[in-house]
Amino acid sequence: MYNYVGDLCSIYHFIINNYIENKKAAIDATLGNGHDTDFLSKNFNKVYAFDIQKSAIDNYKEKNKDNVILINDSHSKFRNYINEEVQCIVYNLGFLPGGDKSITTSASTSLESIKTGLELLSPGAYMFIACYVGHDEGKREYSCINEYLNNLPTKKYGVMEQSFINRHNNPPKLFIIEKTID
Repeated sequence: MYNYVGDLCSIYHFIINNYIENKKAAIDATLGNGHDTDFLSKNFNKVYAFDIQKSAIDNYKEKNKDNVILINDSHSKFRNYINEEVQCIVYNLGFLPGGDKSITTSASTSLESIKTGLELLSPGAYMFIACYVGHDEGKREYSCINEYLNNLPTKKYGVMEQSFINRHNNPPKLFIIEKTID
């Protein structure tokens, strides 16, 4: 239907393909059905993929990707598993598509994860946060993240928000954060 504005993934995939040069390590903070992990694993030497739902981890294990490290834990615990700089972090917040909609990411753990993730980003690296505001926790999460990102120091981070303006039913919003090169 659309090449560029079809979904948020096409936007950050374009940025990853065209603006990230050193592709050593990336994080998929929300594994879910594994679409972002698949993309990242084709573009980075190593991918850390987090999900609190064991079913998401088990389903992805079947793909046997040598460069993907699956972590059945909250993305708020990056520091427990990652001791290196990364060049990209991707979040698709909300609930697992096709899964239990009562299990969602939360404003508090997502914000904690984002704060830690910003510290893990190497100079010139990117963070992408897709927020789904069609449910109550998603609205809280978006509001909390938006407030935090609006106060990041401009000398260290560039922050942009992408959103659909002619779609109805609470379309998702995408934050793009680029860490400055020292």
